[in-house]
Amino acid sequence: MRWREDGNVAGAVSDGGSDPRPAQVSKAVTELPRQVREELMRRLRRKKCAFRTDDVQVVEPPLLRRAVGASALGNCMEWFDFGVYSYLAATIGKVFFPGASSGAQVVSSFATFAAAFVVRPLGGLVFGPLGDRLGRQKVLATTMIMMAVGTFAIGLIPSYATIGIAAPILLLVARMVQGFSTGGEYGGATTFVAEYSPDRRRGFLSSWLDFGTFVGYALGSALVTVLNLALTDDQMLAWGWRLPFLIAGPLGVIGLYMRLKLEESPAFQQQLDEHEKSVAQKSAGSELKSIVTKYWRPLLICMGLVLLYNVTNYMVTGFLPTYQTETLNRSSSSADVLVLTGMVWIVVLITFIGRLSDRIGRRPVYGVSAAAMIVLAVPSFLLIKASGTWPPIFGVLILSTLLACFAAPSAATLPALFPTAIRYAAMGIGFNIAVAAFGGTTPLVTEALINVTGDDMMPAYYLMLAGVIGLVTVKFLPETAQVPLNGSQPMVGSREERQELITTSQELYRVSAQQRGGAPQSESSSHSRRP
Repeated sequence: MRWREDGNVAGAVSDGGSDPRPAQVSKAVTELPRQVREELMRRLRRKKCAFRTDDVQVVEPPLLRRAVGASALGNCMEWFDFGVYSYLAATIGKVFFPGASSGAQVVSSFATFAAAFVVRPLGGLVFGPLGDRLGRQKVLATTMIMMAVGTFAIGLIPSYATIGIAAPILLLVARMVQGFSTGGEYGGATTFVAEYSPDRRRGFLSSWLDFGTFVGYALGSALVTVLNLALTDDQMLAWGWRLPFLIAGPLGVIGLYMRLKLEESPAFQQQLDEHEKSVAQKSAGSELKSIVTKYWRPLLICMGLVLLYNVTNYMVTGFLPTYQTETLNRSSSSADVLVLTGMVWIVVLITFIGRLSDRIGRRPVYGVSAAAMIVLAVPSFLLIKASGTWPPIFGVLILSTLLACFAAPSAATLPALFPTAIRYAAMGIGFNIAVAAFGGTTPLVTEALINVTGDDMMPAYYLMLAGVIGLVTVKFLPETAQVPLNGSQPMVGSREERQELITTSQELYRVSAQQRGGAPQSESSSHSRRP
């Protein structure tokens, strides 16, 4: 950031007056991103003094690593199950719906899959307010064990040939248990990691949450691919499909142990405003009413971004394997390897894109990627449909790159839309309603559209529509890169960063006081005041 000839800071450290002479403002202040500078100025005006040592939260690296690791493991486990179910959709259809045609079996399997998303908003409505009252850590431990039990149970359900109609009913119940627990999982995990992350690195650190997502999917899909190669079709139908689900039991025990060892997030332990503490003590019903009435705008922004991310996500991870085998008549092994390649590519990219979003902002990453989706969706599916080895790989890699661009900033962007006191509950509402309505239904809707229209390019048109909605949403998205979370203290990763921020706040407060024509308070006076 440079000075203009008239003496003002480019980008403005201003609230209506003139800035001081260039020599009076340090480089640290002039190089602050605009959104960070404006938020710090707003807080300083409210405090009427510069930050003190206890106004800035330092996150110890060991605690930060444990928080990110345990949260990412929960997502890894959830998406391990998702990868397994997506790759075994045709097999599950034969096991639980044997009397239907092959197309009806796939649709029935995806319908059972989508049923879990119907109850996700209920899980969010239950676990969200609990997370805002009892704490993030306790609720995340509960959702972890519920998810493990639901996934493990699927591996134990007898086939339709053994117990008849009770088999698909039990499958549906197990999926609904998974969906209910997942309703509190992602919103809580993103809230937890965002509240633990230093402001400057929130995009990078939060991207590890979705790194766990795609590692889990890759592991689940890789396991199914290996089983398909190692076992005959009869063996897979008889018992092989059960093995990946049974692995969820030990994974759940490990994840539960890690989450029980976590400390509560700093933002939950100490909120900035007494007003927000009183909001946190309201009943669940009044909290939900407050969210819908007072925070409807960020709620809609959250849902628009979740739609963009999850329609792309479930199209690539949930629908593409079956699209290739059932619509394009390719072998299951080639389809599995192709999508697995895309997942590995996302794992490679995602933390780099998260770091990029810290540097250039969340809005540019979302906006450019949404525009690219509108332009590239049809070419990507034309490549996927093409014969040969490399065109389908390029098509999947294009979609996977766009998916990585939507996933990487999400865990940092969505929690920043809401204040600490209602963050978990608001995430539970916005995220899960959007996923239930548009994300989890993507495989079912696109498969049905292909069957009705006979047009195998329907998935591309569906992605274009999601891109348009995402682009409109980005227009209203506030930039939150490097900005302290609403209702939380500024977060830093070291004591040196804390001192740097305190010094910067003193400079900003002096600038603000001079702009208003007053004199800044003395250091002793500033230190004697409470926030």
